[in-house]
Amino acid sequence: MTPALTSSTSPVVDVPTWLRRAVPDTQGLAGKGVGLNALEDVALTAGAALGALDAVVRREEKWAGAWRQRLALVAAAVTAKQVGRVEDETALRDAVLLTRPGDFLSVGPAGLLLLAWRRLATRPSEDLLTRKNLGAVLEEFSYAPDDEALDDLAGDLRRLAAGGMVDMVVGAFTAADRYGFGRAVGAWFADALLAQRLGWLRAVPLLGAEVNAAGQGRARRSGTAIVASVEDGRSQAKSLLAAQARAALRAVDLSAELGRRAERMLAVAPKLRAKAADTVVERLLNEDALAASRGDKKAGMSDRGLRRLFDRLVEFGAVRELSGRPTFRIYGL
Repeated sequence: MTPALTSSTSPVVDVPTWLRRAVPDTQGLAGKGVGLNALEDVALTAGAALGALDAVVRREEKWAGAWRQRLALVAAAVTAKQVGRVEDETALRDAVLLTRPGDFLSVGPAGLLLLAWRRLATRPSEDLLTRKNLGAVLEEFSYAPDDEALDDLAGDLRRLAAGGMVDMVVGAFTAADRYGFGRAVGAWFADALLAQRLGWLRAVPLLGAEVNAAGQGRARRSGTAIVASVEDGRSQAKSLLAAQARAALRAVDLSAELGRRAERMLAVAPKLRAKAADTVVERLLNEDALAASRGDKKAGMSDRGLRRLFDRLVEFGAVRELSGRPTFRIYGL
């Protein structure tokens, strides 16, 4: 085995009970009790949740690629539902994995949503908000802004990056709305800005899974009372920060789950005798899932050989079959 695939025991980030209790859900935020908390209280809770997530990110685990892509899949499924599409996680995964390599135009509108969130999860965070990348991701979200709008948007996001954390997350959604984009784009912007602010090498898809809740409490576009306008703004900020905290804790929990599965796979990897098994194991650690029907050209493995390897990994309890189908099966942590 190569050193990169040796097993190691990583500490699990322990989220304290008080923090889980402090993070408001959508009902609690709108109702009595938690909903009456000051913006500062919600911001403190969000900061603590992001601190727990930051500890996971900075460990740079071997399975971090699979973790980020799995979060991207969840975000894409919620986004698809939010825009009125019927594709769930399984259908989105199929749209991308079962498309011929390089033929991304065939993934369809829903598949493009997954590619947009994967872009967030896989590209260096410093490149996410460049003009070129913004144009590409907006096209994946089915928008086509002109060159002038892209220049203005890139400038607005740079200014947000230099501001405070609360203004940054709220401003991401405000910018998306101002340019006529949906809430999912605002979530994408906010996640990218967060990654840059915290110095992460790769962003973690968070707010896409909360895109419906993140839309609550939007500031009114018109109103006669300044006090009402201020309260709307605070309500929007609280809603977004609470959504960010919930998403951060879910990401931490998923990291613990995938970490256990990855440790199991790394433990059994030395027992695999298939040619280039190391390469397949490494890909499983870095990607959401792999299709067994196309072989693995990088590993020089045929369809039949790859299916046998996956069957062996399933027997060991190291990976799962994710499609539930007898054919065109898909495997991942």
